[in-house]
Amino acid sequence: MNKKVEAYGVHAVVRPKITATKELDLSGIYGQQIVKSETKLALRTHRKTFEKLADM
Repeated sequence: MNKKVEAYGVHAVVRPKITATKELDLSGIYGQQIVKSETKLALRTHRKTFEKLADM
């Protein structure tokens, strides 16, 4: 990717990796609620993609 950016005269910068500082506990009722809400969001956001995959 650096060569692509530098072709436009922009210098590439190395960014530090950001690691996660928190862990989610997905066990129990609250964990199930998080999984369900995130699943609904993904299905709503990528509805057409899932429809195309279902037709394959």
